[in-house]
Amino acid sequence: MKLGLTVGYSGQELDLPMDLVHRAEDLGFHSVWTAEAWGSDAVSPAAWILARTERIKVGTAIMQIPGRSPANAAMTAMTLDALSGGRFILGLGTSGPQVVEGWHGQSFRRSFTWLREYVAVVQTILRREEKLVFKGERIRIPYDGPDSTGQGKPLKSILHGRPDIPIYTGSMAPKSQAWSAEVAQGCLLTCMHPEHDAILEARFAEGLARAGRGRDSFTLAPTVPVMVGADVQRCRDFFKPQLGLYIGGMGSRKKNFYKDYLSSVGWAAECQQIQDLWLDGKQREAIAAVPDALIDGLYLVGPPERIRDQLAAWRESSADLLILGTQQPEALDVVAEAVL
Repeated sequence: MKLGLTVGYSGQELDLPMDLVHRAEDLGFHSVWTAEAWGSDAVSPAAWILARTERIKVGTAIMQIPGRSPANAAMTAMTLDALSGGRFILGLGTSGPQVVEGWHGQSFRRSFTWLREYVAVVQTILRREEKLVFKGERIRIPYDGPDSTGQGKPLKSILHGRPDIPIYTGSMAPKSQAWSAEVAQGCLLTCMHPEHDAILEARFAEGLARAGRGRDSFTLAPTVPVMVGADVQRCRDFFKPQLGLYIGGMGSRKKNFYKDYLSSVGWAAECQQIQDLWLDGKQREAIAAVPDALIDGLYLVGPPERIRDQLAAWRESSADLLILGTQQPEALDVVAEAVL
């Protein structure tokens, strides 16, 4: 099992924890990951980190596909990969309807189709086997819509980038997970319960079979927040607002990937209660309704010896890359000592 570190996206101010990044690199971590929501972007911090490190890989978890064209994403990936000596991982995903429509001003309908077409275009550009021509439901290149000038020309990248730059997809939905295993090199999960990985592996197996490749060609990379502390309950309570937001507020009553996944692994009633409270404007009650046992399953919390015990379930799971979410240097040390 490999380890990664997420630096996430900014709050009101952007401050990259480069001391933490350098510590992860010194400990032998595989990668560090940036993110974007509706503030700081994922690309600029990735470039900054790549310029100030030597060995560790840097990925985006995720670059939002409504934020840039697939051609621009491919150009960015080739550029960062070339400048870093082949250390870039391109993580792509749709984000959710609130961000896609409320921030980027684009329709969230047919979002899975959009992601499939987007990745296909990026892969075509990276491979440089032919000029770019794509006729999809959401993406058409050269553009031939009703307001087209008719002057679009199929092009091939001037830059000869690495054709096999790894592409990971942020895929929490079942169909997207199976497709990710079919066409991508990895799947990024915002949350995963290590004792219930069979449901994920069944989906991955479906995609891998379609592609005719083995499980060792694909990386399952969940994010696992970590807090080291003597007071276990205090550590749990620190993460409850985050999980309450994912279950209750990251989506609508009709579409919430996090709620759907956690419901499928045994927490349906609890997730429904949390969502109902959150969407009724009772956020504090929703956070209080997050079970301690669910925090213990998804997060690593407590004294070092407790975290080492919790890691046993992760080592026995099918996760290939644990992307740690923490601001504590000691958390990196504790997990690295137990895993690496």
